[in-house]
Amino acid sequence: MIYTTTTTTPLQTVKDELNLHSKDYGFGVLGSYDFKKILESKGLSLEKDITVYEVCNPKAGQNALTQISEISVFLPCRISVYEEDGKTTLSTIDISVVLDAINANDELREQIQETYDNLLKLMNSL
Repeated sequence: MIYTTTTTTPLQTVKDELNLHSKDYGFGVLGSYDFKKILESKGLSLEKDITVYEVCNPKAGQNALTQISEISVFLPCRISVYEEDGKTTLSTIDISVVLDAINANDELREQIQETYDNLLKLMNSL
């Protein structure tokens, strides 16, 4: 259900490179959520520095949304970045969850898979 990869690259470096290199894989960073800061602003604490990035491949998103409006609940793609056991961890939703939840033709399924493959390439490049 969740794809996870780890790296020895420092957390802040991964965050910086994610913003810089998303375009190399067909994505743009729409925004991010720094959960530690968000919760602290609500008077709550979080030990881990967890940031979720929303990334979008505009062409793939437009095509998917045109064909299946309900796919909007899975968009944009999200990448979670945090430290665990001395390594930087990147996680995202496994594409099989999305593909099992929608009724898409073969062409759209292939495009979704290709977009997901590029997302994994981005994550594994960091």
